[in-house]
Amino acid sequence: MKYVRFRHQGRESYGLLSSEKGESVLPFEGDPFGERRPTGGLLPLAEVTLLAPIRPTKIIAVALNYMDHLPAGGRFVSGQPDRKPPAVPELFLKAPSAVVGPEEAIVLPAGAGRVDAEGELVAVIGRRARGLSPEEALGCVLGYTCGNDVSAREWQRGDIQWWRAKSCDSFAPLGPCIVDRLEPSSLDLQTRVNGEVKQKGNTGALIHDVAHIISFASRVMTLEPGDLIYTGTPGTTPTLSPGDVVEVEIEGIGVLRNPVRGEG
Repeated sequence: MKYVRFRHQGRESYGLLSSEKGESVLPFEGDPFGERRPTGGLLPLAEVTLLAPIRPTKIIAVALNYMDHLPAGGRFVSGQPDRKPPAVPELFLKAPSAVVGPEEAIVLPAGAGRVDAEGELVAVIGRRARGLSPEEALGCVLGYTCGNDVSAREWQRGDIQWWRAKSCDSFAPLGPCIVDRLEPSSLDLQTRVNGEVKQKGNTGALIHDVAHIISFASRVMTLEPGDLIYTGTPGTTPTLSPGDVVEVEIEGIGVLRNPVRGEG
């Protein structure tokens, strides 16, 4: 199933994407985590506005989780260049207020300098969980969606903490839908800017796979329904400018599309 959150005639609801009678949405009462009951007939997709498919309570993200994203000589341990894969998932947090949905603008803050897109597979937690083993971890996942871990590089390098580099308003685009029963171990991923492919990878190249990321995080914090796990980005990340359009496409999910504008 493909879960969406949408606005129609001023009302926000959850629904399921359907190919019946063309692309359409079947609204339901409740949310994707509990009981659901259809509330009416199919709505043409063209008549609704898709929103970020979930409102997360927290966002966990993984740094340096593809070998081709490890910077050459750019990461130092004890003064020595280090291109070895991290021994454990390198996690950080993004603010839930950074989330925007499909077609919403990524806003480049004044004075931020270089801002990059990072296309990523995002796991959506479906039930409360703590202390999971890797074998148990995928059982707590509702489904998967596309994400963009937008990052202000100068702030990321210059600040002690990454709070503003990673959590500015609009720096966590998400969508267009959450797909359940998707096998996350080998999904093709692309990031395009103005139609040109800038990142290309496959989740089979994750250094720490989705199950191990979730297990590692769950050992120190309780995961709640709606929590998001941004799993990492491949290759070289593209820099964004006002007027750009950035798309993240993941096999089996679809395309997350966002325009880019400057602040003000």
